[in-house]
Amino acid sequence: MSYIFPPAPVPTVPIAASEALLPVRRIFCVGRNYAAHAREMGKDPDREPPFFFTKPADAVVMSGETVAYPPETENFHYEAELVAVIGTAGREISRETALSHVFGYAIGNDLTRRDLQLAARDKGRPWDFGKAFDRSAVIGPVHPAEAIGHPHKGFIRLAVNGTVKQEADLAELIWSVPEVVSILSHSIVLRPGDLIMTGTPAGVGPLVAGDICTVAIEGLGEIVTTIGPRE
Repeated sequence: MSYIFPPAPVPTVPIAASEALLPVRRIFCVGRNYAAHAREMGKDPDREPPFFFTKPADAVVMSGETVAYPPETENFHYEAELVAVIGTAGREISRETALSHVFGYAIGNDLTRRDLQLAARDKGRPWDFGKAFDRSAVIGPVHPAEAIGHPHKGFIRLAVNGTVKQEADLAELIWSVPEVVSILSHSIVLRPGDLIMTGTPAGVGPLVAGDICTVAIEGLGEIVTTIGPRE
């Protein structure tokens, strides 16, 4: 059997302190998983069941790359996030065993066309055009859990041109990593290479061409993204 055109390359992210690459299968994102961010988005931060949206695997951008200001938006936002990386497949995973399915962790930046997202939300429509566009998932090197453990506290911080815009502690997650993995696995079979962006703290805001956006998480280092002109 032959393909009618060449298959797309496999999206990958690097493994920290290794020459190996991790193939990205899917990207799941948790919406409004910090109470203060839920409030700034005009929503109740009560501990209701989490909800999810997705980004395409080929939206991945590595740290150090330039991301062009995307089309069809005038309100392009950053969102600092902890990313959990699935290494072992599972379905209906219990919260008690969920971390055994996590290969490691990375720093993420969930780039968002906020005006498109909010317009869709207000009309009860999917968020895809606001969230799932080209080069919208900045993902840093993956740190294996066997090397760093499973982060459950520690700072998460984002700065634009050196000025801190977001700062919180991972302990402030409404739904923890094992809870998120368990809940998601009851709807979808998780597979190796699935990434879960676990939500962003308060302080989201706009980026413009020329900005340098830095995200840091305690124990994971930092990632840097430069915003280029609109193409």
